[in-house]
Amino acid sequence: MTLRTKLIVYLVVVHALFAALAVATLASHPAALIGAEVVLVASAATGVSLVRAWIVPMRLVRSGTHLMQDGDFTAHFRPTGHAEIDAMIGVYNRMIDTLRDERTRGQKLIAASPSGILTLDYDGHVSLVNEAANRFLQAPAGFVLGRPLAAVDLPLARALTALPPGGSDVVTLQGRRRFKCVRASFYDRGHPRTFFMIQELTAELYATEKAAYEKLIRMTTHEVNNSVAAVRSLLESMGTYAPQLNPDDRSDFRKGIEVAVTRLDHLDAFMRGFADVVRLPAPALRPCILKELVDDILVLMGPQLAARRIAADWVESADAGPSLLDRNQIEQVLLNVVKNAMEAIGTDGRIALALRAERGHVTLTITDSGPGLPEAVRGRIFTPFYSTKRDGRGLGLTVVREILMQHRFEFELDNADGGGATFRLRC
Repeated sequence: MTLRTKLIVYLVVVHALFAALAVATLASHPAALIGAEVVLVASAATGVSLVRAWIVPMRLVRSGTHLMQDGDFTAHFRPTGHAEIDAMIGVYNRMIDTLRDERTRGQKLIAASPSGILTLDYDGHVSLVNEAANRFLQAPAGFVLGRPLAAVDLPLARALTALPPGGSDVVTLQGRRRFKCVRASFYDRGHPRTFFMIQELTAELYATEKAAYEKLIRMTTHEVNNSVAAVRSLLESMGTYAPQLNPDDRSDFRKGIEVAVTRLDHLDAFMRGFADVVRLPAPALRPCILKELVDDILVLMGPQLAARRIAADWVESADAGPSLLDRNQIEQVLLNVVKNAMEAIGTDGRIALALRAERGHVTLTITDSGPGLPEAVRGRIFTPFYSTKRDGRGLGLTVVREILMQHRFEFELDNADGGGATFRLRC
């Protein structure tokens, strides 16, 4: 029974009792009885009017509550002509306008946010994905919205799905791009919903790493070069004492000096390799036909490929125009990539190169038929000075990363769908 019904029943019962009492008391006085009945009717009418006046704002409160629970911030109430009720209606309408404006501003902020934001509905389907999140996911327009996140077969989506409630992680994709992913929840209509925030840290971490290893290399190179120069001078001075030695010992003495000098030369060359990364000049950008550059690389590497019995399949694109780049530096990049592909194959394999133009950019892919990248390596391949080779220094891909980052080109190295690994360059 509603409150309105209870009040009406109460008024009816009370007035019925008073009517019965009046009839029993004033039955012998007709004039007084008629007066009492008039008073009862007026009281009943007044009670009904007061109930209606009190019920109207209650209805408004109930309707407004339902509208806000449903997230409807567009409905307004019309004035009723009662000053007190109209004042409450005015306050409600202004509050609804404020909530609607706040939600609109919030939606605009989410859409324009440089951080990726992705929310799920109560069933775990993606209900909102802003432009940044769509870009980080590398998903076609409309591909993610409305689908269960677990059913979105994209690398970053899989990483988001693996996050526990309230958890966060730094995810590395394409060997170089790093994202901080956070999973949290908010309450909507009294029930929790999940949302994700995605921030790309690639540029910040790259700048931090570069500043750290540049400082380390400069300090190390300075100390090693000073030591090498001093030790070399001492060894050369010691070599002048060879004629004073016993003839039987001169050969071993000179051999020892030569070995020591050779090791110093190797150490000097070793440190120069690291120093070259620090001293890498800014690219001198000039228009360059990437196809012609790849042709030259294949000619240069041709004898080594033939010696390993590795075929190079070159698919050219006739409409790939010039790109703005530093030819010498990009040549060094492609040499390192083709050399890595060749070493991954070993012997008897294939390297496929493809060049195509799309949306004002040129994309070059180099795919080898090697074993591909182990899972433990995929997230670290562009880590400075990281190498899987026994005697490797990790300089090749470090130089590749430095050159391409300075060019502001998009690039990645990952496993190919059909096996092997694929390097992709977009400029």
